[in-house]
Amino acid sequence: VQLVESGGGLVQPGGSLRLTCVASGPAFGTHYMSWLRQAPGKELVWISSISADGSSTSYEDSVKGRFSISRDNAKNTVYLQMNRLTSEDTALYYCALGGTPLDQVNMVFPALGQGTQVTVSS
Repeated sequence: VQLVESGGGLVQPGGSLRLTCVASGPAFGTHYMSWLRQAPGKELVWISSISADGSSTSYEDSVKGRFSISRDNAKNTVYLQMNRLTSEDTALYYCALGGTPLDQVNMVFPALGQGTQVTVSS
């Protein structure tokens, strides 16, 4: 599976961005998908996951209510809508295969994309 993210960039505080991840490979619609991020000088952290059929989503507390994950299995694509961005959201954002509750706890994700940079600054 290959994952390619896009949609990052520079945005002012309070602004919005939508990240897109396109997956290649079979059976996309049978896997949980997730977004992770790594801020400068910090470790990689999980921020959101979506179940294979899109019926269940979960979020890390700092993004809950501001970020929204979704997917389109017909397009092998997962999205992350990010609203009310702050400087604390500045990070390299990664799309990841997997993301069951156990995956989240153990930070086990079989595949990650190359990342897309999000910078929140005035």
